[in-house]
Amino acid sequence: MGNDGGSIPTRRELVKEAAKDPNNTQVKETQTEKLQYYWSHCSLSQKPLSPPIVSDSTGNLYNKDAVLENLLNTSKDSQDGNIAGNERTAGTIKSLRDIVEVRFRIEEEEEEEEGKEDSATRSNELRLVCPVTGKRLGPGVKAVYLAPCGHAFAETAVREMPGEQCLECNEPYSTENVIPILPVSPTDKDRLRDRLSKLQSDGLTHSLKKAPGSSKKRKQTQPNKKPEAADKIDGVAAPGLLPSKESRFETPSDAIRNEDTAALTAKVLAEQEDRNKRRKTAPNENLKGLFSSSNGMAGK
Repeated sequence: MGNDGGSIPTRRELVKEAAKDPNNTQVKETQTEKLQYYWSHCSLSQKPLSPPIVSDSTGNLYNKDAVLENLLNTSKDSQDGNIAGNERTAGTIKSLRDIVEVRFRIEEEEEEEEGKEDSATRSNELRLVCPVTGKRLGPGVKAVYLAPCGHAFAETAVREMPGEQCLECNEPYSTENVIPILPVSPTDKDRLRDRLSKLQSDGLTHSLKKAPGSSKKRKQTQPNKKPEAADKIDGVAAPGLLPSKESRFETPSDAIRNEDTAALTAKVLAEQEDRNKRRKTAPNENLKGLFSSSNGMAGK
């Protein structure tokens, strides 16, 4: 009973307990539940993970078909003028070069009871294990994968590897290309962010492939250097190449390095100019005949 006019409740009676910040145990429980969900579900489509499984530069896991569908929808939205973009992936996946296929070792669990065919049991059949330690990869075990080969291991196995070669395919890798899966610590997140910015400055993507715009820039800069080296071959301009502005005003004698040949060429050019000047100043024979005939007609 209460609030019927017979009594006036105080604030202390209405608010039993004030809201408190969650303690460390509650934070860990919430974090574990979240990791458990994203270790078994696609971060994009929220559907259960199924091979092929891919990952972006932040270590999130996706179904490859969901990424393809998102890329198609993104290109369609950009053509239609809608600003949908890559908001669902936080802009980390703009093309297939921004993902790496994670090659998990998958073992199927045996069902404890026969006849369990529900969807919950089927989702638990996908068991991701480390090929070195045999531990199950998930929230309880910190896992990583190598770029660009994509093989996944427990972090302890990678740390204790004798060399910087993948134990599955023997492909070399560097320590900066060891990508933590679903990282939690701020240190791992900052390292992945710094790695991506460095790759972008080098014209590379998360999969260590060339970015779409980097090859075009190189194609534009390289052809400009070739004509400079091949402008002249043994002192003679190479055919099929456009001369520079300075070379357009050079005479052939300037382009010839042999002194005797250059002197002879200069002499021939001087004679040719002399001949052209005489033609311009000499009277035209046709005009001369025309004027003489008109004078004869006038005399008659």
